[in-house]
Amino acid sequence: MSVRDAFQSLNNYLKSQIIGQETLLSRLLIALLADGHLLVEGPPGLAKTKAIKSLADCLEGDFQRIQFTPDLLPADITGTDIYRPEHNSFSFQHGPVFNHFILADEINRAPAKVQAALLEAMAERQVTVGNTSYPLPPTFLVMATQNPIEQEGTYPLPEAQLDRFLLHTSLNYPSAEAELEILRLIRDEQKNLLHTQTDELSTQKTENTPPTVTQAQIIAARQNVLEIYMAESIEHYIVHLVDATRRPDQYSKDLAQWVEYGVSPRATLALDRCARAHAWLAGRDFVTPEDVQVMVPDVFRHRLLLRYEAEAAGFTADQVISHLLQQVPVS
Repeated sequence: MSVRDAFQSLNNYLKSQIIGQETLLSRLLIALLADGHLLVEGPPGLAKTKAIKSLADCLEGDFQRIQFTPDLLPADITGTDIYRPEHNSFSFQHGPVFNHFILADEINRAPAKVQAALLEAMAERQVTVGNTSYPLPPTFLVMATQNPIEQEGTYPLPEAQLDRFLLHTSLNYPSAEAELEILRLIRDEQKNLLHTQTDELSTQKTENTPPTVTQAQIIAARQNVLEIYMAESIEHYIVHLVDATRRPDQYSKDLAQWVEYGVSPRATLALDRCARAHAWLAGRDFVTPEDVQVMVPDVFRHRLLLRYEAEAAGFTADQVISHLLQQVPVS
């Protein structure tokens, strides 16, 4: 099976397990292919945890969920040196971050010093404790979640932390049709759990066995994504979109009134990688302007800072980004 076929099989399996959240599944795969991390914001019950667990079940590697709470300590994530009296020495006890796939659940419920424990891991694929640095797996991926409904007892992520995330995806409730599919799917799963010994169920489980994507296939897929052709005009288009957030007065009077700070150079790199990954998943070997436009909201959403006046008037980052896309012509 080719690498592309393996990821197509993976995508089909995930869609059979997670109903009504196609955007989340797409962004998870793009983050995996673009070697980045994903911040997901949405109300409870939208299968955020199930999505990352279903993905991890299909990938060669270990999965760990970390529940962020106000009493969490940085060492609870990274690990710490433990004194061994029998040897009269210290040895490092690895924390849960030393896995391939991490779910940082409700990351904004922990203080900044705990959130910062992920900074080095996310940016440099290593953890430093004392004078020693410990490497993380090359396919290390963090998916962090935030609940936008409850703000009491939360600690907003600082800009430096937000910028480490490749994508920021915002989820909404599924449609009525998708809700009906979810109801039937969960009901069937519950029936299966009550009849786990029947021959008929054993056949169903075999047919619904999750595919396995190896570490080597993930690395090969990332290489394929980097080799996707991007025309020079598309590169200029990406740069102009980024420039419009930094010099908004050159593009639109409204943008100048709304935008306080533009996106960082990480946004340029992220948009390039994500557009390539989106094209590759679509089965193409070249990037189109539509690939770029689809990814702009998720790449810019958490990096764009709005003026106080814009927020007071009720404008959101998504509305500003939509206006930006209208103002910057395709090269």
